[in-house]
Amino acid sequence: MTLRLPQLIAGEFAQSESEHWIAVTDPATQQVLCEAPAATPDEIERAVASARAAFERWREVPVSERARLMMRYQALLKAHQEEIAVGLSRETGKTFEDAKGDVWRGIEVVEQAANVASLMMGETLENVARGIDTHAWTQPLGVCAGITPFNFPAMIPLWMFPLAIACGNAFVLKPSEQDPMTPNRLAELFLEAGAPPDLLQVIHGGREQVDALLTHPQIAAVSFVGSVAVGQHVYRTATDHLKRAQCFAGAKNHMVVMPDAAPTQVVNALVGSACGAAGQRCMAISVAVFVGSARECIEPLTAAFAELRPGAWDDPDAAYGPQISPQAKARILDLIARGKAEGATCRLDGSDCQVDGLPDGNWVGPTLFTEVTPQMAIYREEIFGPVLCCVCVDTLDAAIALVNASPYGNGTSIFTASGAAARRYQQRVEVGQVGINVPIPVPLPFFSFTGWKGSFYGDQHAYGKQAVRFYTETKTVTSRWFEEEAVAGPNLSIRLE
Repeated sequence: MTLRLPQLIAGEFAQSESEHWIAVTDPATQQVLCEAPAATPDEIERAVASARAAFERWREVPVSERARLMMRYQALLKAHQEEIAVGLSRETGKTFEDAKGDVWRGIEVVEQAANVASLMMGETLENVARGIDTHAWTQPLGVCAGITPFNFPAMIPLWMFPLAIACGNAFVLKPSEQDPMTPNRLAELFLEAGAPPDLLQVIHGGREQVDALLTHPQIAAVSFVGSVAVGQHVYRTATDHLKRAQCFAGAKNHMVVMPDAAPTQVVNALVGSACGAAGQRCMAISVAVFVGSARECIEPLTAAFAELRPGAWDDPDAAYGPQISPQAKARILDLIARGKAEGATCRLDGSDCQVDGLPDGNWVGPTLFTEVTPQMAIYREEIFGPVLCCVCVDTLDAAIALVNASPYGNGTSIFTASGAAARRYQQRVEVGQVGINVPIPVPLPFFSFTGWKGSFYGDQHAYGKQAVRFYTETKTVTSRWFEEEAVAGPNLSIRLE
């Protein structure tokens, strides 16, 4: 009999009364691992009500006690890291080492949550006017909701609920229906760490359940990570219902390679960043931009790609695992076919990839295109697979213009031996996270994870529908994407460029 996954509602893991269940499959075999429920409206209502009641008690708990809970939780996560990684590998297809990294990056965020007291300090100034003092406090919002994607089922939930709870909020988590077992295990360990039983709620389902959270009057804030279309829907719906929202959406990340870059370093960085985790990372490099003679790296890069072999999660020689679903594989294969049809040169084609003993897996082999132009679908669209597009330009300024013309602005990197080139790129590129000789510039948890343009929908969209840069020293907003119907905020003038 297939395991039916319980939900965590009002402090208890219990079976749903739903009539609709979603099969969770091993992407390497198509074996059904469990079934996740599509939570009923009554179950969602009970979860939110329970979280609201928990918030009223939890907000009074001293911040030092909240921090100690996170210290106990991170110790449990460390003790169970490999066990969590095994389960994560089975439902995502990730290699074991990759899965352990997924868990570890989440643990690092919990460690930061254990240090939350220093982040919760307010401000005070006496005599702001004669006989008047001003105090500002940092206070919790209430019930927060998190909607998380399939590609990092440990790290991304751990981005969200530990920090929200450490700050005094309660939390409702709706993880991806494609790999919900890992988030359930994280919730079990949270209770084991001594968390009040109704502080964290975990419900399962799809769009209907997401919309119920986005429109619920008791949800104060929403955090989302996922695709562009869903991110836009979440942001619009949440803000239409007057909620705070931060939505991390799609990406098309470029790596610029200068002629003075070390070729071996470049090849290794591109192989890992383009194909690691089967390309299913929002920070994956999917476009390599070779400047001038740097295009000579394409030959050794193609050879290095050809040596990669996907495989099962417990295969120590596998470079990466399968795509999450047959639908994800089909979409990637369609984009590869469109790239060929549109005139790109497919130097290495992974469309017909097979893995011995696993004929039903969602396999896509490493794929590399050259002669790619910005008009092609493989350049424009986020592929989310082990596919790299190579573009050649003559100058650094041409590379910067290419990157800045992209509607996305999640991450980028430059490989160079020149400090001047690195600084020029860092200053001129219009992307949220920039790496210098680092292929995937993901910051540690005590820095912000961010994105610009169509990669992030949040506070910077408050004055317009596209990304806005704020220069506090001049009190001026500038942006090439600023929409004319936007309304300036208080004390801000607008200059459109």
